[in-house]
Amino acid sequence: MILSIILSLIFLVLSLIHFNWALGGSYGFEVSLPTKVNGERILNPKKIDSAIVGLGLLSFSLFYFFNSQLVSYSLPDWITTYASWIIPIIFTVRAIGDFKYVGFFKSVKSTKFGKVDTRFFSPLCLSIGLTGILIAVA
Repeated sequence: MILSIILSLIFLVLSLIHFNWALGGSYGFEVSLPTKVNGERILNPKKIDSAIVGLGLLSFSLFYFFNSQLVSYSLPDWITTYASWIIPIIFTVRAIGDFKYVGFFKSVKSTKFGKVDTRFFSPLCLSIGLTGILIAVA
């Protein structure tokens, strides 16, 4: 129950950050995007992209909130079964990365994003993935 609450809160905070970007906020936006060594962005998301990611993260937050059983609402079994594995797999794969710009095994590490990714983003994704797997197995 505690692990589900923790993941729910993490996903809620991450969704709020993305909704902030969708509404024009800029806090942390520049450092959250991978760049080439010359500073050129790999991704150029639009506000709608941030909103879509925010909605996905919010749905993950709600999934783990309902999974915590703090409220007496249960999701259909097929959603619980698939989401319990899909969400942690997404974040574990993100932590491993693309072997070039993101993840623990990236080759481009000297950029501003690369440093922040190594220190914060990848460990957070791995923690989310492993915690989700623990919840799924329990």
